[in-house]
Amino acid sequence: MSAPGESALIELDGLCKRFGGIVAVDRVSFAVPRGQVLGFLGPNGAGKSTTMRMLAGFMPPTAGSARICGHDVVEDGIAARRCLGFLPEGAPSYPEMTPLAFLGFTAAVRGYRGAERARRVAQAMERAGLQSVRLQPIETLSKGFRRRVGLAQALLHDPEALVLDEPTDGLDPNQKHDVHDLIRAMAPEKAIIISTHALDEVEEVCSRAIIIASGRIVADGTPAALKARHPSGQLDAVFRELTRPAPGGRQAA
Repeated sequence: MSAPGESALIELDGLCKRFGGIVAVDRVSFAVPRGQVLGFLGPNGAGKSTTMRMLAGFMPPTAGSARICGHDVVEDGIAARRCLGFLPEGAPSYPEMTPLAFLGFTAAVRGYRGAERARRVAQAMERAGLQSVRLQPIETLSKGFRRRVGLAQALLHDPEALVLDEPTDGLDPNQKHDVHDLIRAMAPEKAIIISTHALDEVEEVCSRAIIIASGRIVADGTPAALKARHPSGQLDAVFRELTRPAPGGRQAA
């Protein structure tokens, strides 16, 4: 699959993260070009969220590098974050704010003013389906709507690269369908990484999938190619086989 290179919008090269004696991410390298939706899969504790936090500049790597649209996330972090839309785990926000106020605040932080700020907020709310709750305090919203507020802030500045951690977590089937349609509509113009536990979601919207276990990449290919690795032809069977605990507590590689 794609290797780090100039044409990629998202690049990881030998990315590592250690916490004391624990290796959370171990020499992870891949690249995502424009037009690709990458499903990033792994069991709990595999290193998915840590990898995405490093990509977003929230956590410095122990070794290796990551770039967004050519900008190193450590050495040129502000430029990298201008090109990135990030939906982190838990979709943190200011719970006392309404979606309208929160997105307005986010737009102002990103430098939008006046009519352009209002346009960006209205477009993000429409894309995420927030019009009906725009004036409710975020703390009163369901988990699904809070997730959609987080998605809206990630889309607000129309970034070229998107990193979405469990974007449909807490959404009902109709809402998931809407988000899948939105991702497919955006895909040709962006590089998108989706971390998800929903393997059917990978088959639905992703053109490529990476499976990570114990901080290492153990598979990388199209969903069809990964399914062909198991006699059942099922992605969940491949996932279980590659991520099952091995003797000594690490996953099988």
